[in-house]
Amino acid sequence: MSELYIGLMSGTSLDGVDAALVDFSAARPAVRATCFLPYPEAVRAEALALNTSGADEIHRGAMLARTISGLYADAVCELLAQTGLGARAIAAIGCHGQTIRHRPDCGYTVQLLQPALVAERTGIAVVADFRMRDIAAGGQGAPLVPAFHAGCFRAPGVDRAIVNIGGIANITYLPARGTVIGFDTGPGNLLLDMWCMRHRGTPYDAEGAWAASGTVIETLLEQMLADPYFSLHPPKSTGRDDFHEAWLARFAPERHDPADVQATLLELTAATIADALRRFCPGTTELYACGGGASNNALLGRLRQRLPGAHVGTTAELGLDPDWVEAVAFAWLARQTLRGEPGNLAEVTGARGARVLGAIYPA
Repeated sequence: MSELYIGLMSGTSLDGVDAALVDFSAARPAVRATCFLPYPEAVRAEALALNTSGADEIHRGAMLARTISGLYADAVCELLAQTGLGARAIAAIGCHGQTIRHRPDCGYTVQLLQPALVAERTGIAVVADFRMRDIAAGGQGAPLVPAFHAGCFRAPGVDRAIVNIGGIANITYLPARGTVIGFDTGPGNLLLDMWCMRHRGTPYDAEGAWAASGTVIETLLEQMLADPYFSLHPPKSTGRDDFHEAWLARFAPERHDPADVQATLLELTAATIADALRRFCPGTTELYACGGGASNNALLGRLRQRLPGAHVGTTAELGLDPDWVEAVAFAWLARQTLRGEPGNLAEVTGARGARVLGAIYPA
């Protein structure tokens, strides 16, 4: 069987599709090609709207799934064009889909995707729907990337943590000895991006420069940190169901200078990550960031100040570009499925045990 897989990821940031073609023939995965397809504004707006109930949402969701699946197929074609490979060279595609609801407390999660369409368009087998088997086994269905982090980034003799900072931030703790744990800490970029779009008209705060120009509003930060989610013990996961525009509106942020609110939202992300590490991963000596937040210099700076005893860097230091870690992870999850091997960590998700994840759509 080929050891070439493609991973496709579109996360809570709603920025677009990350695609990576990965070679698993060696001990460590090697990224052969990557591409990013940004969401058109209409796609982003509809995905955001479908996070809450609305008129004709079943039809709208199906049509958006079709559109997103077309973008996924386009990304695959771009990777093949870059490398000159044919579809038969690829073992499978691992697709995440676009999350619009995540309610493990109710026994479900919803990722918009039409895997059969991706398989039909590309001529490559597709593995999708990774989260529901874990939920069926009593788990959160998230986060799923810690299993990949453990296989790729764990090192003997080092208490290391990986923090993925997408729309939501999640931590994987890789202790030198003992059990791997992982969980969502809370908002990563999504509140920052939302506020930046509202007041600056740009989808994100490049390198955290706008946040760095403001001053943290301590009373506002304290009010936000009082949210019950932050005091929960793992296993736990969250998303736009919990942290959204209405959540932010509860704190009446318009009363304050916009740059100061941006600084406070950045501090919220840094504080919840650092607090989670201190509470649940107390031996951490190295922290490596990936995801979009790894490019936010102001955020990494705040993490360094809040974690003075730890080295804070990005996964580039470990040999994997932080922009592509999640896409590589879903290529890895597809490989696990085809090999009949578990893709979850029960101690992370709270499932009753290890499970083979995903549904296979043949080419």
